[in-house]
Parts: sequence; structure tokens; C-alpha cells
Amino acid sequence: MRMMDEFEAQVLSDLSVLKSQMGALVGDGNNGRLGELERRMEQHEQNWQRAKGFLAAVSVLLAVLEVVVDAWRRH
Repeated sequence: MRMMDEFEAQVLSDLSVLKSQMGALVGDGNNGRLGELERRMEQHEQNWQRAKGFLAAVSVLLAVLEVVVDAWRRH
């Protein structure tokens, strides 16, 4: 078996570091930075949908209020 030269040792060392960094980034499917980012995006999308629903309900309420006030002024 031959000995590794300095370049091969450096490449293997860099690959080991890259592997550990990829493990931290991707995780096992439940953990990791990408999983956390996906969870945060899903929460953001839920909050956005709630806000849109609330604004739609408020706009309907204001439209009904405008019709009631307009009808009241006519009489």
C-alpha cells in the first residue's frame, strides 16, 4: 500500500469537511437548515393566507356598511 501525498491528504480532508457541512445543511430530512427554512416558509404562507382572508372579510364588512349608510341617508 502506498502512502498518500500531500495533495491527496488535503483533498480527503476537504471532502470530510464538505461532508460534515452538507450534513448540517440538509440534515436527515427532519433536521438541518433547509428543513428549518422549509418550516419557516410554510408558517409564513399560512400567516399570509390568514391575512388575506381577514382582509377579504373586512372588505365585505365595509362594503355592507357603505350600503347601509347610503340607504340610511336616502331615507
